[in-house]
Amino acid sequence: MASLLQQELASVLQRDLPHLFGGGMAPGISTVKVTPDLGQARVYLSLLLGGDAEQRLAIIRDNGKEIRHALAKRIRQTARVVPELIFFHDDSAAYAAHMDEILGTLVIPPAPKDDASGDEEDKSARPRLFKGE
Repeated sequence: MASLLQQELASVLQRDLPHLFGGGMAPGISTVKVTPDLGQARVYLSLLLGGDAEQRLAIIRDNGKEIRHALAKRIRQTARVVPELIFFHDDSAAYAAHMDEILGTLVIPPAPKDDASGDEEDKSARPRLFKGE
């Protein structure tokens, strides 16, 4: 049910209700999580492109009934109940980009080269695992 809602909500936002975004790009649907009783669906939106994310999320929340009605028209043959839609901003992509930026600035020194020659190992250099070693 969650994947059906994800696909159909993406179509609703892109094809049926593009006027909500003023000609801008419709948000992507990252994930949909449905409660076991199919009463609620938590819709996580990717709002990276197209302007202020909080403003776009507010527009979507204000038009939730219209979005749910358009979704009901699309899935009326498949589902008996159209769940209540609760919209959330999915900022995981922005977080991943931020972490990538932080990891890119780290200076990691190269690993020290092993100066041991041959197969003979220095017993004092390796950790002792047992008392008798």
